[in-house]
Amino acid sequence: MPGFELGTAADQRFNVNLSILFTELPLLERPAAAAAAGFTAVELWWPWVDSPTPEQSELDALKKAIEDAGVQLTGLNFYAGQLPGPDRGALSLPGEESERFRANIDVAADFAQSLGTKALNALYGNRVEGVDPAEQDALALENLVLAARAADRIGAILLIEALNKPESPLYPLVSAPAAVGIVDKVNEATGLDNARFLMDLYHLSMNGEDLPSVIERYTSKTGHVQIADNPGRGAPGTGALPLAELLGQLQKAGYEGWVGLEYKPGDRPSAEAFGWLPVELRAAR
Repeated sequence: MPGFELGTAADQRFNVNLSILFTELPLLERPAAAAAAGFTAVELWWPWVDSPTPEQSELDALKKAIEDAGVQLTGLNFYAGQLPGPDRGALSLPGEESERFRANIDVAADFAQSLGTKALNALYGNRVEGVDPAEQDALALENLVLAARAADRIGAILLIEALNKPESPLYPLVSAPAAVGIVDKVNEATGLDNARFLMDLYHLSMNGEDLPSVIERYTSKTGHVQIADNPGRGAPGTGALPLAELLGQLQKAGYEGWVGLEYKPGDRPSAEAFGWLPVELRAAR
């Protein structure tokens, strides 16, 4: 965007979330579209919202599309229910949804392993009316331990994300401390130390959190960062968040991981939503 200056944040490694950008295209065409826009790395929410265990042919087709495009899949969500939609994860929901999450764990991990993907994101799930929150939290920890072990099996980290309360009022992890608290519990339970915080600067800003303070306190526990501007969840420069400054601070704090572009393109083709990021900075270095 005009006037958006990356500054020291230009040294970050960026990847494109293909579940929010390029969604005007069929799933199998999105990796090539990201590559055509100059990116070499992508991430995905679980692409089959109705199926935690899709046919092998569907998994193979997506793997081929990613490989043919020459991009790296750096992050993948476990099954999370209807996302986008009313759901915010499945792992803390008693009954069928929790079972679907468990059925998905090895499917997602094996798919990630086949592409060298090193980060798996597990969305916690909404509170359920009439169910004791303590019961949901106990189930969540059980399932997150299983997910962490599967991630460890393929040499990956498990990500746990804070969302924002205005858009996800039933989601219990709506602050950085809440999500980091779960990260600590999972690491304590497994002894693997492979659970990490997913720091989404858009969600945290929607919660009114002090972002410089969050970066200062939690960078060492952060495995992935995602960005969108606020208000609007658009591209950097479309809102009021000082994203370049925040990314520069993350870098100074020692963050060397990926920065996922998880924003809405607005009413234009996704390929036109990257004007803020010079083409020569889009390929991973």
